Amino acid sequence: MNLKIRSQKLELILKIMKKAEIHTAKGIMKVSFFEEDAPKTVANFVKLASEGFYDGLKFHRVIPDFVIQGGCPNGTGAGGPGYTIDCELTGNNQYHDKGVLSMAHAGRNTGGSQFFICHNRHNTQHLDRQHTVFGKVYEGLDIIDQIRQGDKIEKIVIIEE
Repeated sequence: MNLKIRSQKLELILKIMKKAEIHTAKGIMKVSFFEEDAPKTVANFVKLASEGFYDGLKFHRVIPDFVIQGGCPNGTGAGGPGYTIDCELTGNNQYHDKGVLSMAHAGRNTGGSQFFICHNRHNTQHLDRQHTVFGKVYEGLDIIDQIRQGDKIEKIVIIEE
């Protein structure tokens, strides 16, 4: 494949990459998705967000210096969208670090709508290749540390660039 065609393909891929904005009362967290590593998980999250599923839901689990977790429709951590999705654990970006967006589950291949965002790498290394990493906060990292249990997700906006 010549360089010009390869460059055009890369440009096209970059143009259709999806991002998200997670709006909270504390501010906005901007997320880049890892579509190449976790295409089904990204598609599921984008679908739910586009339908307004996350609007008004709480961060029901907040563990300082570990994670903030949301996406449970009943606010207890036991709910989901009514279906499950398989884990995607083999991609290159399956490492939990500060700002990483990952799928919560109650056991392998039981994820659905609940997700968490990591506070750091130090306390989340054991989650690598156990939970599907599908994105990362690239702007608004300070918001992660400000979120408290019960804070709401006002809305999640999907952006296609």
